[in-house]
Amino acid sequence: MKTSLKKIIAIALISILMTSLLTGCSSSQSASSDGSIKVLYSICDVDDTFRAALSDGIVAAAKSAGITLDVSYCGSLVDDQAAEIASAKANGYDAIILRLTDPSTALQMEVTSNDLPIIFVNSQPSDEHLKADKYVYVGSQEEEAGQLQAEYVMKKLGNPSSMNVIIFEGEKGHSGTKGRTSAVKNTLKDMGVEVNYVFVDYATWSDTIAAEKLNIFFKTGQPYDAIFCNNDTMALGVCQALKDNGIDPASIPVTGVDATEAGCASIAAGEMSFTVLQDAEGQAAKAVEAVIALTSGKSVSTIDGASDDNKYVWVPFSPVDASNVSQYQ
Repeated sequence: MKTSLKKIIAIALISILMTSLLTGCSSSQSASSDGSIKVLYSICDVDDTFRAALSDGIVAAAKSAGITLDVSYCGSLVDDQAAEIASAKANGYDAIILRLTDPSTALQMEVTSNDLPIIFVNSQPSDEHLKADKYVYVGSQEEEAGQLQAEYVMKKLGNPSSMNVIIFEGEKGHSGTKGRTSAVKNTLKDMGVEVNYVFVDYATWSDTIAAEKLNIFFKTGQPYDAIFCNNDTMALGVCQALKDNGIDPASIPVTGVDATEAGCASIAAGEMSFTVLQDAEGQAAKAVEAVIALTSGKSVSTIDGASDDNKYVWVPFSPVDASNVSQYQ
């Protein structure tokens, strides 16, 4: 009887243990070779064309990798984003993919995350707020985009010794705005060009705002030789404003960034001159790779494009003009 009772108890304990394990597995819809991964993806909105493409890519990459991904649109309020980051661990998340509502709040989000790894995307925090294999940025080096724009325009205009330049900047304080704009200026300076910046202003990624501000600039009657835009949407607004004023967009280099579908179509139509592919799908895939590495106790150094300090995973930009635009349409 004693032996039989021991067997019954042992079988019962095994049954309870197996039930517990199976219940634990079924609570998550995904699994990797290292176990179940549940990720919170927090983003302010997807009103911008690139952000929408990036978000779609992250959702698709997570699904392909077998990761449970919950997308949260926190809007423009920092406090709302901070609140959802603070509750992420208690809600069972293993990591956070984060598009900061305000780039200056990176440290605040890290402190409130309860030690969860964070993969920042699209809006790059200051280097001092990143930490190797813990708080990592996945994206493209913004300066590369501005450099490619400047080099293209110089070649297009026959390497002039001087020029009058218009720049439409994106969102104030955004890493893309700062990096792309500074790279245009620095590259032109390094190439020995005397530049007169006749108009530089924020158009916050918007075609309508860019068009409105260019129309205001036209009233000054100042000459201009090239128009640099921090993204394609603003460049398309510029092209429309040029046409509305009876100016052929092909008569002046108008450059953008992102190689969006509409941007590439404009280049193919002979309006926009140049853009730079920011690979949304590539960034999304790398962000998910970083999630898998960090939640598995590994280093991002295993990911192609990782920086030597393991704080960044870079996805290169690619130049796009009339000669190769068909490859990106």
